[in-house]
Amino acid sequence: MLDVLGLEPDDERVYRALLGRPGSTTGALSDLLSLTRAQADNALSRLVTWGLVTGSADDRFTAAPPAMALGALISQHRDGLRAAEHALVTLAEEHRAATTANGIGDLIEVVTGVDAIRHRYLQVQQAARTQVRAFITTPFVALPPDENTAEPLALGRGVSFRAVLDRSVLEEPGIIHDAIDSLRNGVRLRVADHLPMKLMLADTELGLVPLATTPAGEPGAVLLHRSGLLDAMDTLFETVWRTAHPLALTADEEEAGPTVEQEAEGPTALDQRILALLLAGATDLTAATQLGLSPRTMHRRLRRLMDMAGVRTRMQLGGHAVRHGWVETPTTKQT
Repeated sequence: MLDVLGLEPDDERVYRALLGRPGSTTGALSDLLSLTRAQADNALSRLVTWGLVTGSADDRFTAAPPAMALGALISQHRDGLRAAEHALVTLAEEHRAATTANGIGDLIEVVTGVDAIRHRYLQVQQAARTQVRAFITTPFVALPPDENTAEPLALGRGVSFRAVLDRSVLEEPGIIHDAIDSLRNGVRLRVADHLPMKLMLADTELGLVPLATTPAGEPGAVLLHRSGLLDAMDTLFETVWRTAHPLALTADEEEAGPTVEQEAEGPTALDQRILALLLAGATDLTAATQLGLSPRTMHRRLRRLMDMAGVRTRMQLGGHAVRHGWVETPTTKQT
C-alpha cells in the first residue's frame, strides 16, 4: 500500500510491526517477520533515513506517528509531482518548438497489429491532461468500448470526454448499457449518420487514426504528433460534433416499470431513451433490441407518446419532443 511513497515491502512490514511493538530490537523484528538479520537491518536503515522510525542508544526502534511521518512523506511526493507537472509543461513547449523543424517521420508514427494499437489507444488517453475526443465506428478491432480501462481513470483525473458514435454502433449488443455508464460518468455522446474514420485525440498534442488492414492482413494505425495534420483532425472533430445528434440517455433504470402517475405526467425515463435512440437514427427494431423491449411493447409506447403529444406521425413526434425538451437537441451548446 505504501509502495507509492517509495517504501519496499519489507519496509512497510517492519514499520507496521513497530506501530504495535515500540522499542523492538532488530532481532525481535527479524524473528517476528521471518526476515534475515540483514533484511531487517536494511529496512530499519531506510525507515530511519526517511524519519519513519527512530532508534535508541540500546538499538531499540520505535515507529514515528503515522500522521506526522507519513503525512510529511506524502507532502514531499505531492510537491514532487507538482514540480514534475511544471517540468512537463516546459518540456512540452520545448518539444513543440523542436518539432517545427523536424521531418515528417518525427510527426507520424505507424503502428501495426492489434496489441500495438490497443496499447497506443490506452496510452493516448493516459497522456491527456484536459480533454479526449473520439470518433467511434464499427467494427471494434483493437479495443471494444467496454474494455476501455483508461477512460474511467482519465475521468477521475478531471479529463473531459466527448465522443461521436457512428449510427451503426447503436446496433452493437450491449452498447446502450455501455453508453449509459459513460454518460453517468460524465462522458458526452453524440451520434452521426456516418463517420469518415475512427479517431482518438488527446488535447491538441496527440491523435490516433486506425486504418484499414495492411497487405499482411494486420490492422494498422498512425499516431499523429503536433502538426498541421493533427490540427486538421481537430477541426474535423469539432465540425462533426456541432452537427451530430446528442445521445441523451437517462441513467435511471426502470426495473419496476412506470407507475400510473408517471404514465399520466409525461415521458418516463424509458420513453426518453426510446426517443433519444430514434432521433439518433436507430430503427424501431434496433431501439427495441437495445432496450430489451418486444416490438409490440415498442409500438405501444410510441403510440402512447404520439397520443400524449397530440400528433399523428413519427416526424411530428420527433418535432414535438425537441420543442418541448423531452430530449436534448443538437443546438444545445456543449462545445
